[in-house]
Amino acid sequence: MKKIMNRPEDFVDEVMEGISLAYKGRVKFLNGDCRVLLSDYPAREGKVGIVTAGGSGHLPVFLGYVGQGMIDGCAVGNVFASPSAQKMADMIRACDRGNGVLCLYGNYGGDKLNFNMACETVEFEDDIETRTVLAADDVASAPIEEAGKRRGVAGIVYAYKIAGAAADEGRNLDEVAEAARKALANIRTMGVALSPCIVPEVGKPSFTIGEDEMEIGMGIHGEPGIEVSKKLTADETAELLYRKLTADMPLKKGCEVSVMVNGLGGTPLEELLIVYRKLALLLAKDEITVYMPHIGEFATSMEMAGLSVTIFKLDEELKKWLSAPAATPFYTSGNK
Repeated sequence: MKKIMNRPEDFVDEVMEGISLAYKGRVKFLNGDCRVLLSDYPAREGKVGIVTAGGSGHLPVFLGYVGQGMIDGCAVGNVFASPSAQKMADMIRACDRGNGVLCLYGNYGGDKLNFNMACETVEFEDDIETRTVLAADDVASAPIEEAGKRRGVAGIVYAYKIAGAAADEGRNLDEVAEAARKALANIRTMGVALSPCIVPEVGKPSFTIGEDEMEIGMGIHGEPGIEVSKKLTADETAELLYRKLTADMPLKKGCEVSVMVNGLGGTPLEELLIVYRKLALLLAKDEITVYMPHIGEFATSMEMAGLSVTIFKLDEELKKWLSAPAATPFYTSGNK
């Protein structure tokens, strides 16, 4: 295992300390707890709070989107492991400004269990109203008739953006939750992997794959995909993912979408742009307009080589919220 780190058991805490030092004035720890990150931007009293949580190892998800115009707080666990319910409850309390808190996170068992406990705790002990919205955008993880079982992957970044913009507009808790649900109903993601990743405290690859092979539809924790195939070209990969995504969420001529080509941690930006080039050609051929494409690393899996493609179908309201100002350590838009 070759990693630039100190002791494996210190990996997450030292990453968090690095973030707090690099982005001082934008984010801060909750009462010195490096596993709970809060926005350090001033927020309007009464604004609905938005929080998330999940395992480390996926930067910029989840904590990279804490800031202005997106989410207010994030609790993190060890690599690929949920944080505790207690840390989630503390975070919810810190992000409540009197009008409740939206808990927006991925569809994973540990996170669901602990968030449910945290919400029950703050509602009983502090009378804080909460709502839960789960990201489940990975089309490879379950068929459309079982969409509630799908994993949450890179599409959650768009949901953070939409919910954050709705909250900044002064929408109430139910309206902010509905904005997130509306976004996620129009988001689909699928990925491919060329290599596994290594969890620091495990010290060995999460799965094996041949040099001339690629895993299609894998999860961001190394969960199996739908098939292992011979390695495809960039154009073949783009076309495969595009056809899978649009079969699940058909697009009409004349509609607008935002497209995210997301690197999983070990893929050069040049390769992501080659894939986006083909996607743009396919969309143009189908007479679909692209608005605000996102190309880069938005939700990774340590050093896994590969990428995911997300398509976000827009209407005028979603387009307005997507382009609204935001400022976080890893995402900036508009004039903030």
